[in-house]
Amino acid sequence: MSRATILHVEDDSNDALLFQHACRKAGMDINLQVVSDGEEALAYLKGSEQFKNRDKHPFPTLVLLDLKLPRVNGFDVLTWMKTEQNMRRLPVIVLSSSTHQADVKRAYELGANSFLVKPVAFEALVGLAKGIDQYWISLNQGPLASI
Repeated sequence: MSRATILHVEDDSNDALLFQHACRKAGMDINLQVVSDGEEALAYLKGSEQFKNRDKHPFPTLVLLDLKLPRVNGFDVLTWMKTEQNMRRLPVIVLSSSTHQADVKRAYELGANSFLVKPVAFEALVGLAKGIDQYWISLNQGPLASI
């Protein structure tokens, strides 16, 4: 079985780098692809523009999605994903610093599979990465990608 690909949609380069380090420390054997805004996320998922080469940018097994993004926000990405036949079953974990119940409720209404709050401490982020790996990558049986 090939390594799982996680698409991490995160506009804060420090948060993206910290998550990458947390994944490494958690021992995750994944292909982590990072894009910095919702517009790039849509292009990646469509396999368009600079993401046409699916050998270099494979279709993800899982999407980690921040909500507060420039150009196209996370809610709009979720809305688009859940209306596209080939995207609606792709698991999406919202990984946000927001603790507002309105954001949590809206994310689930738009089809998010999980809502996690970004931890402040690095060791907690490593624990979160381990949890994602154990459940979403190792245990969860998702539908095969049709793209």
